[in-house]
Amino acid sequence: MRYHQGRLIDHVHLRVSDLGESKRFYLAVLEALGMRDAFGEGDGFFYADELFVDVAEGKPSHVHLAFQAKDAAMVKSFYEAALRAGGRDHGHPGLREYHATYFGAFVLDPDGNNIEAVWHGDTERSSDSVLVERNS
Repeated sequence: MRYHQGRLIDHVHLRVSDLGESKRFYLAVLEALGMRDAFGEGDGFFYADELFVDVAEGKPSHVHLAFQAKDAAMVKSFYEAALRAGGRDHGHPGLREYHATYFGAFVLDPDGNNIEAVWHGDTERSSDSVLVERNS
């Protein structure tokens, strides 16, 4: 078995109040980030890469989740797509004081999670993702 995985976080699990509304929101966001092909779904949940979303049996999650963007234009695209898909503004696209080239945008998803897209400026990565191969 082979799959790609992040570096520090194994996965993020969001609990939402309306799976259909959240699915519409996250599909739009993933499309804007060029990650639509990472989307999948199962019985009562959906996922993208290491993000898993299902229905809360009570109180939904409230987290801050930041997606990586390839450039400032992708951050803007994320922001616009998220607003069109029912997200609420929580910080328009722009430079932030976190460091000199931190360009981010923030929206609240349908359950009030603080969702961000960020581009850290012109950098070079050693790899697009981590390839994990399961040993039999």
